[in-house]
Amino acid sequence: MINKHIHNVSENEIYEAYKLFFNTFSSESRLRILNLLRKGKKNVSEIIKETKYEQSVVSHNLKRLKLCGFVVQEIKGKYRYYKLNEKTIKPILSLIDKHMVKHCLMIIKGMKGGK
Repeated sequence: MINKHIHNVSENEIYEAYKLFFNTFSSESRLRILNLLRKGKKNVSEIIKETKYEQSVVSHNLKRLKLCGFVVQEIKGKYRYYKLNEKTIKPILSLIDKHMVKHCLMIIKGMKGGK
């Protein structure tokens, strides 16, 4: 059943939004940027330095993260700083961490042990 709080949106639009949301999480480079931003706000140069990604990769991924509301941007002087959306994405990442520790990491550890 579709969330009752979503009005005047077709079921197809909702599933397209789900796909966009979860595909945003499915990119390793975006996940690395999100996890880096868990430590605090960073500008593009800092993200490039810590991730070792090219500027175009960082900018492209930040654009997607910003459009989808995963990060917010602050402008201070000539720098643009990015930080996690504290209201929604930070708590979602914490829930994902708890789930992964209990379930997904056990699968990965089991796969490594079986090699």
